[in-house]
Amino acid sequence: MAKSKAFSIYLLKEGYDAANALREDHALDDDIGAQGLPEGATLFVLDSDPRPPWWKSYFNVEKNLTQVNKGALVFLPVGGRCFALSFGHVAHNLIDSSYEYDFGLRVTLNSLDPHKLKSTDTLDPGAAKRQRTQLPIESELTLFDFDRDSTILRSLTGKVRDEHKELFRHATGGSNLRISTDVEADRLATLCEKLLDLYQSEEYKAAFPDIQNIMPVRDPAQIEALNGRLLAAFRARNPDLNLTVPEIINYSDNLYAAFAGAGRSLVYDDVYIGRYYEYLDEHGIDLNALGVEDLRRHVLVLTDEEGNSRDRYSIFKSLVFDTTLEDAQGETFHLCEGNWYRIDDTYIARLSAYLDPLCADSDLPPYDHPSEGEYNAAVGAGDAAIACLDTKNISPDGQSAVEPCDLLAVRDGVAAFYHVKVSTLSAQLSHLFNQGVNAIELMRLEPQAVDKLEALIREVLADGDADAMVTLVRDRKCRIVFGIVTRKDPAGRSLNLPLFSRISLMRGMKALQLMDVPGRVIFIADQVVAAEGRKKKRKKKDVPDEV
Repeated sequence: MAKSKAFSIYLLKEGYDAANALREDHALDDDIGAQGLPEGATLFVLDSDPRPPWWKSYFNVEKNLTQVNKGALVFLPVGGRCFALSFGHVAHNLIDSSYEYDFGLRVTLNSLDPHKLKSTDTLDPGAAKRQRTQLPIESELTLFDFDRDSTILRSLTGKVRDEHKELFRHATGGSNLRISTDVEADRLATLCEKLLDLYQSEEYKAAFPDIQNIMPVRDPAQIEALNGRLLAAFRARNPDLNLTVPEIINYSDNLYAAFAGAGRSLVYDDVYIGRYYEYLDEHGIDLNALGVEDLRRHVLVLTDEEGNSRDRYSIFKSLVFDTTLEDAQGETFHLCEGNWYRIDDTYIARLSAYLDPLCADSDLPPYDHPSEGEYNAAVGAGDAAIACLDTKNISPDGQSAVEPCDLLAVRDGVAAFYHVKVSTLSAQLSHLFNQGVNAIELMRLEPQAVDKLEALIREVLADGDADAMVTLVRDRKCRIVFGIVTRKDPAGRSLNLPLFSRISLMRGMKALQLMDVPGRVIFIADQVVAAEGRKKKRKKKDVPDEV
């Protein structure tokens, strides 16, 4: 029986082959003789010089120790396309845009036995959360806690169906396909032909129905068209285009914002696209002359109060935008963290149908404060019947802190737990929604959490108000209200939220529904007057032209 060999296989996009798929600065050698290559194949080899490992000098090892990196890329034309077979750590020499991002995943979906899965890699775009789940036994996809409504499947591992076992028995697929096979070199072209057929097949929809309501866009022409729509919106200063920090940040750190790429920037106390327009206008930049590469080159910089840089993000990666294309009827496209996603309009309609009835008029005062904490404190101080519980903790001793809510009030005969967020960033809102669900779940599961909440209520409210509220809490007559501070018109209802925030909200509301807890969303009017940008404080040493 022939020994199986490990292969990592990429499918190049149309128009790419050995002549144009490698990075210009690659260090691979193509002047290598090889008698066993498949017909038409091209070989590139990594043959680095021996060098000592870093820990040899670190520990002052006297023995002569060296190590080398070896690897190879074989380009194999098959069926009008070209495959790249990677051996060793050399795949990074391929141009990122040269291969199909979903080749391995599509092949695994079409070849794996849906009852014999072993591992999944998933992405929750709303929270930017990446997760790998492995089970000790072969299982179905549902046992991996895969949420078809909100999660993107990035990689899948399992056993293949019987009809494919003569080629390979196990497969892992993401951008590339990783398999072990006993196929000899003269049959690699045949193997790749079958892999190409599996990639082009849609049989997976029967075994994995509704596998992805959200799918990354992979067609270069479509991406180009979408980038064109983005540029048109940017140049027109479309109010539906937003600029956000593409990860969860701690606003209590007193972070400020600046920009780089077109010259020195003022330092601002908030992040929104109007500031970026101000920055460009200040430097006389013609918006019509800016392209996608300029947006990738320009940077959103988070700074401290003195303007010292902390984190940097590409402007393109920081943009959030929804749009449509004329030749893609029934689909909406969403830009998030620099990637375009395709969403079926029926799914978006389903989101709106579920969420819009949960949006209510705000019963909290407008927001006109420097921070969420000051707003919550002011609301609590302005109404003796409202308990401000911001930053309080109800978790049992020895467990991670859990905040019950920001504000607690009696509304319509129930205890209303308000969770307030000054943000429409997907990651921030996903955290907000999870916070609301987790607090209620903790109170349902841990009596000590309810005892702690009662103590907090009695510390803040007068006896009569406290007694009434405690009674409602202990009788489980509760409601969760997510208060989102925004300048958007409340009439927009759920459409005021980014797509992935709507998905996270629906998931959270359904979790509350299972606990028989009503949920609402209110939009709190943001009446803060934006402060003018100020110059970065200069230090004695030379200051660079840009942040």
